[in-house]
Amino acid sequence: MHRLQFHYTLSKNVSPATVRNPLIDLLQAVSSEGSISAGARQLGLSYRHVWGELKRWEIELGGELLIWEKGQSARLSEFGSKLMWAERQAQARLAPQIEALRAELERSFAVAFDDASHVVTLYASHDDALSQLREAAITQSADLHLDIRFTGSVDAIRALNEGRCVMAGFHTLENIGKNTLTERIYKPLLKPGLHKIIGFASRTQGLMVASDNPLKITGLADLTQTRAGKSIRFANRALGTGTRVILDELLAAAALNAADITGYNHTEPSHAAVAHAVLSGQADAGLGIEASAVQAGLGFVPLVKENYHLVCLKSALEQPGIVALQALLRSPQWQTKLATIPGYTNRVASQTGEVLSLSKVLPWWSYR
Repeated sequence: MHRLQFHYTLSKNVSPATVRNPLIDLLQAVSSEGSISAGARQLGLSYRHVWGELKRWEIELGGELLIWEKGQSARLSEFGSKLMWAERQAQARLAPQIEALRAELERSFAVAFDDASHVVTLYASHDDALSQLREAAITQSADLHLDIRFTGSVDAIRALNEGRCVMAGFHTLENIGKNTLTERIYKPLLKPGLHKIIGFASRTQGLMVASDNPLKITGLADLTQTRAGKSIRFANRALGTGTRVILDELLAAAALNAADITGYNHTEPSHAAVAHAVLSGQADAGLGIEASAVQAGLGFVPLVKENYHLVCLKSALEQPGIVALQALLRSPQWQTKLATIPGYTNRVASQTGEVLSLSKVLPWWSYR
């Protein structure tokens, strides 16, 4: 079975939507003209090039394409004729789909050629509000396009520092202090004067449990206990995620041992995946955001408030895309929408979309 690959070109010229293979053009030209030399002239190519390409395709496809007989015009072999037939059949059947595909590609590339449009590439910790912000950008700000890649908080900031994105999203506990796990993880990655934080939202983290909370789980301490003679099974997040940092921070503050939690090493890639693990009975509880619990129809035990931050390099603040994003975040429509998402509030209404001092939001640096 031979596989197909598709390629496209960008052009100012208006032409019919086609998906063509260069071999078919060679066969058509040689067949209609009766010789390789005449076919080459029709295509504006050299005899040597056309002959070499036909031989290469015969080796590639494992069959003879043309038949030459002394004193007669070159003609397609049975295999070559079937290739031409397959091409005509496919073009006839798929013309509407090909045109739709071309139109969709053109719509996507229109952004690249529109000086008024701006794309902001954002690597961020999993967050329901960001997904809805991407939709809000489409409806409220037609010139702003958010290219969001969800990853762990640590990986998101690393992507920013490595130039793979222009903005990162991460989250930390409210009123986080010094000499904490959070400081040890994030302080080496963020530098006052180099990075700038833009206010986004506050959200609630807690334990997602089965509907009606049949095991009567009220906090992290319950995860180290048993119910009806069975350990409570936990679904964790992977190292490098902000939720994993928060969990370990909370465990340390409560003097709880991670080794006493069944399933501490069972990790899921997102809040939604944790919710699914609980919903499907693979786990009894998992730390995550309230929005994911509500969406899955689960019970939710709130534990802490946290701030979700957007961070970019100071040098990026004047980029048109960042300016447009700030305007969207400050808009009454977005702030009203954010307040309807379970577990979310405006971080501080006057700070949403505003540039904030890194050293004040994350007070780990001391200055004389």
